Amino acid sequence: MAEINTIIYDLGGVLVDWNPDYLYRKVFKSDAEMQWFYKNVCTPEWNLEQDAGRSIKDATEFLVNKFPEYQEYVRMYYGRWTEMLNGPIQESVDIFQNLKDSGKYKFYALTNWSAETFPLAVEMYEFLNWFDGRVVSGEEKTRKPFPQIYKTLINRFSIDPRKALYTDDNSRNLIPAKDLGMETVHFQSPAQFRKSLKDLELL
Repeated sequence: MAEINTIIYDLGGVLVDWNPDYLYRKVFKSDAEMQWFYKNVCTPEWNLEQDAGRSIKDATEFLVNKFPEYQEYVRMYYGRWTEMLNGPIQESVDIFQNLKDSGKYKFYALTNWSAETFPLAVEMYEFLNWFDGRVVSGEEKTRKPFPQIYKTLINRFSIDPRKALYTDDNSRNLIPAKDLGMETVHFQSPAQFRKSLKDLELL
């Protein structure tokens, strides 16, 4: 393995605790009702379209027209979006700080995130400004795991993928990074991530 000089982070689920449950548990009477809503109305696939550049307005109106009886719940997805954020995953932020303090690495973010909501998170969380650069899917009109967004990151910031480590909580998103020559770590918990970094002698 070449000496790692670059660490690339996914954000949601790694550094930021984002989960729609934090909002919808306040409004649905049961988890079963909430899960039905995710499966049939505000589905993960629908959300990914915003990550890939569809506007919040278009996304919302599409579902309101399709499910008028759920209009109130659909509109709160983005109307109360900040309630889906439960703050930083502090142990992960601490690891990020430890890595930065070492002075050995460049840091980049590669995230599936709506271009319209990402600026809100940047205002809320100072550590999102610690990166040397970032690629936000909603701004690029494509998303992980499509290979092009990884190539955009590599080309834009002149990253040597053989000297880069990428971590993501979604194992599917690691495959293109690995195919491009990156070292990868499937993020499952801060403790596990710290151990992986130590095993690779990066921390």
